[in-house]
Amino acid sequence: MSSTPFLAPSIREDEEAVEQTLRPRSLDDFVGQERVKEQLGIALTAAKARGEALDHVLLVGPPGLGKTSLAHIVREELGVGIRTVAGPALERKDIAAILSSVEARDVIFVDEIHRMSRAAEEILYPALEDFRLDIVMGQGVAARTITLDLEPFTLVGATTRTGLLTSPLRDRFGMTFRLDYYDAGQLAQIVKRSARILGVSIVDDAAEEIAGRSRGTPRIANRILRRVRDVAQVRHEGSISTAIAQEALELLEVDEAGLERIDRALLRTIVEKFDGGPVGLTTLAASLGEEPDTIEDVYEPFMLQLGFIQRTPRGRTITRLGRAHIGAASADTKLF
Repeated sequence: MSSTPFLAPSIREDEEAVEQTLRPRSLDDFVGQERVKEQLGIALTAAKARGEALDHVLLVGPPGLGKTSLAHIVREELGVGIRTVAGPALERKDIAAILSSVEARDVIFVDEIHRMSRAAEEILYPALEDFRLDIVMGQGVAARTITLDLEPFTLVGATTRTGLLTSPLRDRFGMTFRLDYYDAGQLAQIVKRSARILGVSIVDDAAEEIAGRSRGTPRIANRILRRVRDVAQVRHEGSISTAIAQEALELLEVDEAGLERIDRALLRTIVEKFDGGPVGLTTLAASLGEEPDTIEDVYEPFMLQLGFIQRTPRGRTITRLGRAHIGAASADTKLF
């Protein structure tokens, strides 16, 4: 019997432990998102001065930009406890159990809050607005409602899909922050900070090389850095030079624009199988063997930002820039 199933959980735990170590612990350590940091910093300072719970916070943006890190920074700045839960796993009874156990000014962090069930969402409404939990006992004419008063708390919700949040839930957040992609200079700072934490030496040019191929995303920058560190340790002396970074990036199949093999496969599929598009999301996902949500949330946002693809009412199309990137002939007669 293969030992892989037994090793895999341990490997995942190690990766998660490293990722936790690289997370910033305060707003001062958090690189980028200056507008968000300034507004959140003022709100945190005011809440602490008044001894009140921070108003509920909604963090919006593509994966890997620091939503989870900001939620934990809120907890650190307030000096309170935190409960972290995933939206898809939350049921009505889970919400009731969590809310009834929070202490004053605690933080509840709900990741992927747009995927929370409607039943779980509805029990949140009075809790978010009036710090009240309504529990229905019994059924039919014998049903009665018991109301429990809750300690004031802060809900921090993270979502990649604001449009999937219902208006009643969205309106109950006092602050909404949209996180933007990072520029190469900010990512280079993050790479150098992470390298120091990991105890690996890296030259500035190598950090910039990694940053330039990280799709504007700190999580990807840190993931690439860890793989580059592996190459430096196994094949070289441990320090990361520009040449070693380039060698590792070639091994990882990350090109100059930051696209990986699956990204280039998506572009080629649109060109070669669907004549440049338009092609529907479900059809494209089936051709690639991926989930539509993964394509829409993970692969497409960065390629849209680069101008390599377009979303049209009829489906996805590839642009001239996208064709040029994969070396496909331009279709001058094709209307995009």
